[in-house]
Formats: sequence, structure tokens, C-alpha cells
Amino acid sequence: MKHPGRLRIIGGRWRRRLIPVPVAEGLRPTPDRVRETLFNWLDRDLPGARCLDLFAGSGALGFEAASRGARRVVMVERDPRVARHLQEQARMLGAGEVTVVCADAMAWLPRAGETFQVVFVDPPYGTQDLPALLARVLDAGVLDAGARVYVESPMAARGDPLPSGWRLLREQRAGRVRYHLAAPPDPAGRYA
Repeated sequence: MKHPGRLRIIGGRWRRRLIPVPVAEGLRPTPDRVRETLFNWLDRDLPGARCLDLFAGSGALGFEAASRGARRVVMVERDPRVARHLQEQARMLGAGEVTVVCADAMAWLPRAGETFQVVFVDPPYGTQDLPALLARVLDAGVLDAGARVYVESPMAARGDPLPSGWRLLREQRAGRVRYHLAAPPDPAGRYA
């Protein structure tokens, strides 16, 4: 598999480590500046957390979470070549806490079989209706009480990326990207 570039892990035990990024349609690693802000937001929530990187792609978010102390990171990637690449990178890093699942994220969600405290939702731009996608994440029962959900979308996207009932905790813009940290309502309708 060709590697057009590399991404840099920003913090934690693999700080400054470069990971190759494979060539794949729709693959765009979350920029360093965005990841740095996001992981500053999650600083207290991440150590010991179970994390789900629902559209793993380059693995930038999942590997950064593992580097910073997440206890478990599940990366879901539908492209078999990209999933193999992620498994290879996890082996090279010695990242025993990282599990790569080769599956369509929406088909996998109902059979996840566990809950997560931090979820990264960064689908290829233009492929998902974000409010509907987040509603499906909530309905699948994969969010732990008090979960934090990261959502990334293109600046040009119209409307609120969050479904009704979700609480926006943080929001930023960088270049052509809007990114958000949100809290879903619990099943009783209260905020987590």
C-alpha cells in the first residue's frame, strides 16, 4: 500500500512519532492543530477511558487517544486495506490497547457489545447526515454515562451537526473544518 505522507502523534508516550498515512479515497487525517485542541479538551477524560474511533481512516484520533492513556481504543474501518494498515501500525507501536475492526461503522454499531466514554465521529465529508448518524450512535447503546463525543465536519456544511437534545460543550474552526465536543442526553433525556 502506498503512503503519501505521515501524521505525527502530538502527545503522550508516542509523542513526535510519525505514522504513515495510506492512499485511500476520502481519507484525510485530522490536522495537528485540531487534534491538539481536541485532546486538550479531553485531557481529564482520556486516561483510562474506553474510546471508539468510528470512522478510523488514518488512525490519527485513535492512536493519539492510546498514546495519551486510553485503556481501550476500538478503531472501525470499512476498507480492508486501510484496516490492515491500522493493525500493522498498532503492532509496530506495541499498542495492545488498540483493536481494529474491519466493518461498516453503521452495520457494526448495533453489535458493538460494549460502551465507550469517548467517541470520535469523523466520517468522510459528505457521506453522512451527522444529526442522523449521532442519533444512531445514541440508539445503539454504545455511549457510557457521561460520554463525550467528538464530531468533525466541513466548514461548508449547513445546519447544526448535533441532533436535538445533545449539548454542545466546545466548538472551534480551523481552515475548512468545524469541530465540536458534545454530550449526548442519557436515555431519560437528561444530559450526561
